[in-house]
Amino acid sequence: MTSRMQLATVTIAGRKTFGAVIESGFVDLGGRYPEFADLRDVIERSALASVRDRLAGLPTDHGLDELRYLLPITAPQKIICVGVNYPERNEEYRDGQDAPANPSLFVRFPGSFVGHGERLVRPSVSEELDYEGELCLIIGRTGRHIPERDALSYVAALTLCNEGSVRDWLRHSKFNVTQGKNFDRSGAIGPWIVPFETESQIADIRLTTRVNGELRQDDRTSRMIFSFRRLVAYISTFTTLITGDIIVTGTPTGAGARLNPPVWLKPGDVVEVEAEGVGMLSNVVIDEEPRSR
Repeated sequence: MTSRMQLATVTIAGRKTFGAVIESGFVDLGGRYPEFADLRDVIERSALASVRDRLAGLPTDHGLDELRYLLPITAPQKIICVGVNYPERNEEYRDGQDAPANPSLFVRFPGSFVGHGERLVRPSVSEELDYEGELCLIIGRTGRHIPERDALSYVAALTLCNEGSVRDWLRHSKFNVTQGKNFDRSGAIGPWIVPFETESQIADIRLTTRVNGELRQDDRTSRMIFSFRRLVAYISTFTTLITGDIIVTGTPTGAGARLNPPVWLKPGDVVEVEAEGVGMLSNVVIDEEPRSR
């Protein structure tokens, strides 16, 4: 078994379940322990440690090739994304302004994401689909006005995100980015969640994004402008964080829009987001199917 516990939500022959992904296969915890509805329920009942204990000695139930990955938390109430959270990202804007005093935030809908191994969809109305590799925090319990000193105690787990963006639709209106951040199936989250245990686990993670094997983004979480503690505390000032909420913590420099000339994702491209101690999220790009008339 891998040293970290990797808990995924999947379908197997059309049946939805959750379980542990290990080197030799998949342990179907949803099938074995029906008292848990899903991974969100496991987290809400503070049962991640119990699940780890139950895994000891269990055989695998399915091969990894039988799995179709869903979002690990399939119905989060909130997905809150952080923009401009690495030093060079602020410089990319070339507006002469210092890094902001507070995080830039926006929200995404669950339907704008697919799971690991699923197809990212380049929309028919744009060719400017771009990648953004990011680390995500999964909230483990309800909190509002959370002090920074206590913020990490509200984090249950980690996962990865390709926060895919349709660049020309980010400025379709005057002030917002909602449209360009929420095209159906334009981004990905997964493959699994890894339980959060100590601050050292996330203090200095190397985060990379590769497109067709070419390294495009490469940075470390120790360089973030706004720390994980600050993000949880700041966001909880204006909204109540609840179990299963996802905070997507920002992407390093190197997205396709910032290359000269820009390089957009095209059908057949493979995007891989990887973080030390978490795993690798991989997806292939396809074009949106033409609308039926």
